Formats: sequence, C-alpha cells, structure tokens
Amino acid sequence: MALPETIRNFLFPKFTRSFLIRVGCVTLLAYLVFGYLLIPIRIKGHSMDPTYRDGEINFCWRLQYILSKPKRGDVVVIRFAGQKVTLLKRVVALEGEEVEFRSGKLFINGKELGEPYLRYPYDWNLPPRKVEPNSVYVVGDYREGPIHKHFFGQVSLKRILGGPLW
Repeated sequence: MALPETIRNFLFPKFTRSFLIRVGCVTLLAYLVFGYLLIPIRIKGHSMDPTYRDGEINFCWRLQYILSKPKRGDVVVIRFAGQKVTLLKRVVALEGEEVEFRSGKLFINGKELGEPYLRYPYDWNLPPRKVEPNSVYVVGDYREGPIHKHFFGQVSLKRILGGPLW
C-alpha cells in the first residue's frame, strides 16, 4: 500500500538545498529562543508551594526586567550557582526597605504586609534588616517548618534572570 505523495514528502523529504537552509534556520532560532529568551526550568522542591509545585515545568522570561526592576510580589528566577542552578522566589521587600518577621507575620518598614498567596501558617521570627541598594529581599511561599531550614534573603538584582512565563 503506497502512501499519498504529500504524506510521503512530509515524512521523507528530499534533502534539497532549500530544505537544509530551512532546517538550519529553525535550529538556530530554537537555540536562540530557548537558550537566551525563554529558558526552560524544572521546579524542584516545595519552596513555592502552592503557587508552583514540585516537578512542574516552566520557562524563565529573560526580558521581563530589561526595562524595569522587580516589584513587590513578583516571582523571580534567581541564578544561584553557575548557569544551571536557579531558584524561584517571591520578592517581598525592595532596596532601602526594612524587612522583618514577627510571629509569622511579614513587616516592611514596620507595617504588616498581607500575603494572600500563603496557604499555611508559620511562626518565623527574624530581626529587622535593611535591604541594600540594587538588591531585593526574596522568600518562598511555603514557610512551614523552622526558619533555618529555608533559603531566603537579600539578592542582588544582577542575579535575577527574569520571571516565570506563567
């Protein structure tokens, strides 16, 4: 049984010069887009539960903070070590602000900040600290358990790669 010619040409194309140029252009475009603009990330761990779950796949949109700085409440992708290890965290304080945790409540410049994205209560205590220039203060959404078992804190804006695409 012979395949119709259009299907056969699609499945088994002739390697003409124009076909090879198209394949080369698509390959180059995919390399540039997924290597520099939309970097694929796999979420490992529960630090951003329930907003982002362990095992989910997302993309880091590198152009998100080209013309502006991250704002409070933004979820950002942070380069932790080298080019391969990244963290996903939420910005809770901006440069020059004072941040502290009192009995599980987040305070910015002495005023309590509501965090509707949190699902689980927590009882963290952290003395006030000022965010340095060109930095932001980041924390994960999942804050259950002792404070010393979580990775959070001040991050230089240079380490922020972008934000998750969705």
